[in-house]
Amino acid sequence: MKDLNNKVAVITGGNSGRGYATAKRLKASGVNVIITGRRKDAVEKAAAELRVTGLVADQSKLPDIEHLVRQVKEQFGKVDTLLVNAGITKFSTIEDIEESQFDQIMNVNFKGAYFTLSRFIPLLNQGASVIMLSLASATISPQSASVYAASKSAINAVVKIAALELAARKIRVNAVSPGPVATEIMNKIGLDETLEHQLVQSIPAGRMGKAEEVASMVQYLASEEASFLTGANFLVDGGQSV
Repeated sequence: MKDLNNKVAVITGGNSGRGYATAKRLKASGVNVIITGRRKDAVEKAAAELRVTGLVADQSKLPDIEHLVRQVKEQFGKVDTLLVNAGITKFSTIEDIEESQFDQIMNVNFKGAYFTLSRFIPLLNQGASVIMLSLASATISPQSASVYAASKSAINAVVKIAALELAARKIRVNAVSPGPVATEIMNKIGLDETLEHQLVQSIPAGRMGKAEEVASMVQYLASEEASFLTGANFLVDGGQSV
């Protein structure tokens, strides 16, 4: 997409999975990409592989977010695409969840995402594109994922309001909601062959998604081809939420 050439994109949580795949795709389109993450070694490794800029920032901490914004402003000035992708996945029944787990999920997935958007708004160029990573879980209401799903449902609400608040500056704000995607996070949450088989049975497409398929949607929303799209939630879930 030629209109992305020499644009500036910030991708939080860009050192692995969907964020990494998106950084790779945007870089190939000529975008100046900045990826962030909590782990310095992982960010540096990914940045070197992708040949992009890597900055360490913990999305759950407001001082980190504000420091990140200052760094981006000093090095790049303005931002054309903001992908708020960083998040964590944890499961518990409503009965058994601990307050600490509730706070951890909400601090990263909602509060962190919210203030990342908030603090980057002054840096967004006229006509910029903001993409918030939500999840199909916010639509299908899976058991043992009440807080996780709630954190993403909250993101969906913010996307609509942000789209209205930023419309005067021609800034588009959309959500992308992946279904189950084959990334390293699936191994971290204990997805074995049996669970994967059960999961695939819930997907009409008959397979897990690919990080590259989510990246393709993000790239499209970042481009001028999506100039009439704002305030929407795009499900990339193989039909799981149907």
